[in-house]
Amino acid sequence: MIFLNYNNLDAETQNRLLQESKKDVEQKFGNDLKSYAEIHHLDYDTVLEEEAIKNLYSYQYVFNI
Repeated sequence: MIFLNYNNLDAETQNRLLQESKKDVEQKFGNDLKSYAEIHHLDYDTVLEEEAIKNLYSYQYVFNI
């Protein structure tokens, strides 16, 4: 088995995983993030992307070759 982190993946795979992570974060924390962004006068999409990137580093990528 090979263990990789997010930075070891190609750009296309990183983009796909980022989109999936955004959906995951929005589903789990969407209302909280919207409230946070509104209270602190931040752009919701920026906050969502930052949280999605943080979420990506919690994933474990395992490939069998």
